[in-house]
Amino acid sequence: MAQELLPTTVVGSYPQPDWLIDRENLRHRSPPRVRRPEIWRVAPDWLDQAQDDATLLAIRDMERAGIDIVNDGETRRESYSTVFANSLDGIDLANPGTVPSRRGEPDAVPRVVGPLRRKGPVLARDLDFLRANTERRVKMTVPGPFTMAQQAKDDFYGDEAALAMAYAAAVNEEVKDLLAAGADIVQLDEPFLQARPEQAKDYAVVAINRALEGVGGTTALHLCFGYAALIKDKPSGYSFLPQLNECVVDQISIEAAQPGLDVAALEALPDKTIILGVIDLGDPAVETPDIVAARLRAALNVVPPERLVAAPDCGMKYLPRDVALGKLRALAEGARMVRESLG
Repeated sequence: MAQELLPTTVVGSYPQPDWLIDRENLRHRSPPRVRRPEIWRVAPDWLDQAQDDATLLAIRDMERAGIDIVNDGETRRESYSTVFANSLDGIDLANPGTVPSRRGEPDAVPRVVGPLRRKGPVLARDLDFLRANTERRVKMTVPGPFTMAQQAKDDFYGDEAALAMAYAAAVNEEVKDLLAAGADIVQLDEPFLQARPEQAKDYAVVAINRALEGVGGTTALHLCFGYAALIKDKPSGYSFLPQLNECVVDQISIEAAQPGLDVAALEALPDKTIILGVIDLGDPAVETPDIVAARLRAALNVVPPERLVAAPDCGMKYLPRDVALGKLRALAEGARMVRESLG
C-alpha cells in the first residue's frame, strides 16, 4: 500500500540536553570508547531518572516531527558503542588500552583481558522504556562486532578475526533478546567498515553474519564516514559496500547527503532495503522538504520505493536540538511528498 512506502526513521543518536551532558566536552574530542562518567552533569543518584526524562524528550521530538520508526535517541550513552562494549565479561574497565582512532589520534578503548561474554541483557531496560512510551515502530541500535574489534586493545585473543567473532557471539545474544522483547528493528552500527576496508574484506562479513545467526526479525546495518561535526571532508564513494550484499542483514543504512554519494552506488545492494541518508548533518541549515524529496527521487531511479527508507545521514547528537527537530520535520514532509506522488 502507498502509505507503507518510504517510511522515515532515525539512524542513532539524538541531541542530549545541555543539562544532562557536557556537550562541549564531547565536541572537542573523538567519541568516547570507554565509559566517561565525568561528562554527565547530573549526580549519579539521579542520573537514571534524568536520562529517562531526556529520553522522553527525544521520543516526543521524533513523534512531533512525524518520524515513523523511532528510537530512544541513545540518550543514556556517551557514544553509540560505550554502553554495550564496556558491559561484557573479559574487559578490564579499570585499565583501558590505547589504539589509534579513526582520525589517527590515540584513543582510550576497552582492553580485552579474557574471554568476551555477555553477562546478561544490556539494553533491555532501554527498550522497555522506549516501547512503553510510544505507539510507533521502534528501533534499537547495537555496536557491530567488526567495529568493536577495531575499538579495542586485544591482550587476550591475539587475532583480530577471533576477537571480532567473540564480539559477534555476544551481539547475537543481545539482538535475539531485543527482538524477542518487542523491537521492530535492531541495527548494528559498523562505521569502521569504511575506515578499515582491508581488515573488513578479510573477516567483517563472516563476523556480521555470526552476529545475526538464527535471528528472527528485521535487522539493519549502518555504515558512514564519521560524525559530521568531527570529520568535514568525506569521500563521495564507499570503499566497502558491495560486500554487504552478502550479509544476512535485511537493511543497509548509508550516509549519502553530506558526501554527495552517487546513487548509482546503491546498485551494488540489489538484495537489501536501503536506509538512505537524505539529511546532511554537516550543514547547520535545515533542509527544505523539497530538497529531501529531490534526494529521494534521485534514489528512486536506482532503488524501487518498496526498498527505500528515508533517514538522516547518521546520529544527530552533535546538532543543536532545534536544528535536529527541524531536520526531522523536513525529512518526514519530504518523504510524504514523494509518497503521495507515487500514488
